[in-house]
Amino acid sequence: MNTAREQLIRVGHSPDPDDTFMFYALAKDRIDTGPYRFQHELVDIETLNRRAFSGELELTALSLHAYAYLGNLYVLCPCGASMGDRYGPMVVAREKSTLAELGGKTIAVPGRLTTAFLTLRMALGRGFRDLAVPFDEIPAAVAAGNYQGQAVDAGLLIHEGQLTYRRQQLELIADLGQWWFDQTGLPLPLGANAVRKDLGPETIRQVTRLLKASIVYGLEHRQEALDYALGFGRGLDVGLADRFVGMYVNDWTLDFGPRGRQAVAELLARGHAAGVIPTLVAPEFAQ
Repeated sequence: MNTAREQLIRVGHSPDPDDTFMFYALAKDRIDTGPYRFQHELVDIETLNRRAFSGELELTALSLHAYAYLGNLYVLCPCGASMGDRYGPMVVAREKSTLAELGGKTIAVPGRLTTAFLTLRMALGRGFRDLAVPFDEIPAAVAAGNYQGQAVDAGLLIHEGQLTYRRQQLELIADLGQWWFDQTGLPLPLGANAVRKDLGPETIRQVTRLLKASIVYGLEHRQEALDYALGFGRGLDVGLADRFVGMYVNDWTLDFGPRGRQAVAELLARGHAAGVIPTLVAPEFAQ
């Protein structure tokens, strides 16, 4: 390759089995990227959400809640979605209760720009106290009843915590993906990949094409990609990692499709109507 023609694409995604599975082919040079050189950074999603405000990364994973504030900088890729189809972030506690009974209680959350937090606000309103806790420390904080000296009554789980919370003898209070489906009849769009707008239409098209090629490669070489992703699955064995990847890397990931795009628009509209998102945002997808 003529290195003088290389264009650096800095990529940010979370160090979780679904994202690492999705980006496996790009990270390990399994596909021809032509003049584009991808440099990967593995960072938790809330950090990526906040970094996106500076437009630092050319391609980044984003919570769709965060996207509501970033439409001037980024356009959504039509591929790379994480969709919860009747499942999604989970509210857990030490004892069984209802979501309504958590009113006035302190809930550990993985970040206020996550879609999980947006959905919780829509489901529960303002009637709870939120405490920001790193997502992988939330189950232990709920089990202990405190985090760094602050009381914790319940927790909002994302990523593999959705599959492993029972190890801490925690009880499921609500699956927000199911709650969303009951409200809308739609899957819950949690995360997406977004490309910086100033790259221009042709580079945006090519970066999106290569992202999709990486997803397709992973799905067509599942065991190879899963073995790589397993290295990032905190506390997941092969069976649980395969299950988790199947939950969030699937047909929705290949393309949002009309129903997926409708779900994104509905999420942003309902988030605005609930007073969480200050401006009504119409999602923009790369062509």
